[in-house]
Amino acid sequence: MKLALFALLSALAACALATNVAAALPPLTEDQRHRLAARDVIVLDTLPPAAGKSAQGGTALAIVRASPEDVWRVLTDYRGHPRFYPRVTAVDVLQADERHALIRYQVGIGPFSFVFYMDKYPDPQRRRIEWKLAEGRANSLFRENTGYWQIEEANGATVVTYAIAVRTLVPGFLTMGSERDSLAGTVTAMRNVVEKGTPAPAADRSGKPAN
Repeated sequence: MKLALFALLSALAACALATNVAAALPPLTEDQRHRLAARDVIVLDTLPPAAGKSAQGGTALAIVRASPEDVWRVLTDYRGHPRFYPRVTAVDVLQADERHALIRYQVGIGPFSFVFYMDKYPDPQRRRIEWKLAEGRANSLFRENTGYWQIEEANGATVVTYAIAVRTLVPGFLTMGSERDSLAGTVTAMRNVVEKGTPAPAADRSGKPAN
């Protein structure tokens, strides 16, 4: 009897959350809204608005059991990005203020290492962070990397949207689906950092994690 009551209350809570957050999200089916409320990570084929025609990627959404302020703090802790961005091994914050940051990322793919530079544009009022490859910088592997994080409050939790569009030097047929596959992993790792309070990696003055 208690288990049945708990299941009913959980279902009602999920329905309420799904209804309340729907207006702030990309178009979702009823099933996707209920899965979102049940803490599934929802992955869509939708690319961010600035995506090029040949870009690959998509959009992922998830519920985080934390305040928008806590989520924002993790997302704008640029030196802590190796905690949830796959393959990122080092971060160097070259410039940063409330509205713009220039970030140098190093990623490892197998035995190889690549460096690229991102212009980040945090907007605290909209709770949104947009980014693109920094112009005039050597971005080795990437020809395009644009996207955004969007966070919305919902019933004491936070709905997070992560969208990315990528083109690399590697032929598209070899990387088909890899960017999309990384969406759920990135969002899940970020959620774990926020909810479990994973500490940021120690960094030296250059912003690179210490060994």
